[in-house]
Amino acid sequence: MADNLPSEFDVIVIGTEASVNSITGLPESIIAAACSRSGQRVLHVDSRSYYGGNWASFSFSGILSWLKEYQENSDIVNEGPAWQEQILENEEAIALSRKDKTIQHVEVFCYARYVNQDLHEEVEEAGALQKNHASVISENPTEAVHSAYLPSEDQSLCTVSCEMLTEQTPSSDLETALEINNVKVTGETEKHDDKTCMKSASEEETSKNVPTTEGTALQPKKTRITYSQIIKEGRRFNIDLVSKLLYSRGLLIDLLIKSNVSRYAEFKNITRILAFREGRVEQVPYSRADVFNSKQLTMVEKRMLMKFLTFCMEYEKHPDEYKAYEEITFSEYLKTQKLTPNLQYFVLHSIAMTSETASNTIDGLKATKNFLHCLGRYGNTPFLFPLYGQGELPQCFCRMCAVFGGIYCLRHSVQCLVVDKESRKCKAIIDQFGQRIISKHFLVEDSYFSENTCSHVQYRQISRSVLITDRSVLKTDSDQQISILTVPGDEPRTFAVRVIELCSSTMTCMKGTYLVHLTCTSSKTAREDLEPVVQKLFTPYTETETENEEVEKPRLLWALYFNMRDSSDVSRNSYNDLPSNVYVCSGPDSGLGNDNAVKQAETLFQLICPNEDFCPPPPNPEDIITDGDSLQSEVSEASVILEANSESPKESASFGNPEEASQ
Repeated sequence: MADNLPSEFDVIVIGTEASVNSITGLPESIIAAACSRSGQRVLHVDSRSYYGGNWASFSFSGILSWLKEYQENSDIVNEGPAWQEQILENEEAIALSRKDKTIQHVEVFCYARYVNQDLHEEVEEAGALQKNHASVISENPTEAVHSAYLPSEDQSLCTVSCEMLTEQTPSSDLETALEINNVKVTGETEKHDDKTCMKSASEEETSKNVPTTEGTALQPKKTRITYSQIIKEGRRFNIDLVSKLLYSRGLLIDLLIKSNVSRYAEFKNITRILAFREGRVEQVPYSRADVFNSKQLTMVEKRMLMKFLTFCMEYEKHPDEYKAYEEITFSEYLKTQKLTPNLQYFVLHSIAMTSETASNTIDGLKATKNFLHCLGRYGNTPFLFPLYGQGELPQCFCRMCAVFGGIYCLRHSVQCLVVDKESRKCKAIIDQFGQRIISKHFLVEDSYFSENTCSHVQYRQISRSVLITDRSVLKTDSDQQISILTVPGDEPRTFAVRVIELCSSTMTCMKGTYLVHLTCTSSKTAREDLEPVVQKLFTPYTETETENEEVEKPRLLWALYFNMRDSSDVSRNSYNDLPSNVYVCSGPDSGLGNDNAVKQAETLFQLICPNEDFCPPPPNPEDIITDGDSLQSEVSEASVILEANSESPKESASFGNPEEASQ
């Protein structure tokens, strides 16, 4: 395959070598598409077999395979021709890391029962691991993490805790599964919280639950979801490694429309914004209609809220209202605005979506204005979600890059960067086959650099959890709700947890289940940060429930916890001796939107292609004039001008109603 690759490009985007993630993430994909659209020769190499990196989406078997690769990451050795022999006297090499260290503290728990008779059926999706892999805990002690963000712990490199009944899974099967994963086992000796580590249901249990809610009629009996069903329907899951939404007037939406990349994807509107108060989940009124129809607010509160939201929409015009409060937190500022505690809570956690200590007054007002500004463009809420998951977005831009001549080469790793000693610029890469490929510009993700290059870099961490549940956190007449919920921290200095709940119509989970994403800035391991919120909102699937037992909370079927590196605020100057034509892309940040990725992509693009338009719209096929055409130029010019004038409305119309498109 290396012999077929051209030996020279303008831009090379490099993927992670021999590691768990590919790094063709969203910023890299946008830059590659923009460069290709501007006529640059682009090569995108990646050692993995999928697009997206830490922005990727996986089926259920895919996420289990990803976990297996993560476990085996420390044992990966990439054999190839000795690249050192190809370095000339006037050159030096920057060796690239073979290990990915962006994911830590991975733990998996399965609560859904595995019906024993299903063992005799073909229930596994291709590539799915067995249920034996119930929990994985991993820690890389060499990870360069700032102690203030993620404390280190004394743990073994890789430990598996199998939480199942021995009569369900024969010991020989267990041994085989553990042999495949090459890991160390701890059985009953490992201590876990009983509320978190529940055993699977026994094989004799065949009871069905009858979900009921207060004030509603009895519903028909619903068969409990089993682990076998999850595996059978595994391809209906699209599990995102990073959980984000698109602001309807955000930079990414504008870029999708401008570049016409929106034609490659479909979107759905978030239907509800929720709040967690006094131990229960409730819907937040945020639009004018919601406020005046709300039964949660008194008439006085409705007027207070509308007056304050109106002020936030044009707060820059009234500096006297907030100038004296710029140095205090937004939470303290709200207390000065004659808002009731009820309204303060809604504005702080569900509209500004921040915590008591995270934002100052200006940041809170900006966040509130941005929320209100995005209302009504594509639906009743400010947010959109891409069908089939966040991983669709990098693939859309990869497709645009390929349309304009970009070359993609998956399962293809890079050994080193070749630097000219005199000019101190990078001139080439050497790939796994020993081929030298020359380029003018090189785009590399942070995790690709060795410890020597990153010795002065301090990273933050993101705590992530992905859950599969059997119903919504707030049940309504419709079971196709897409919700966002902010749960404030229990203690003053703890971070708020963002919860995004996706239904099956988003094409991210099987029918009868919900996919729930939890995200916050890390202070401990992901499980320690997020498990208290999981316990507030959900209850594990247990063996002891009777057929007619009423369960207040949704049942938890499966849970994944992990910490992800956040390199979004790392300065380029923190890296050691980087050539000027090597550009660093960061991974996902902890924010809700994608503005940081778009800003980063545009900034790097302008360094590579100064004075070029960033992702301009592609020409319409009927407007392209070939060399042999002798059509009247005036007619063609008039056609182009007409199209340019009608371009935005056309694109907005085609992009405008994601729900209609999805239907």
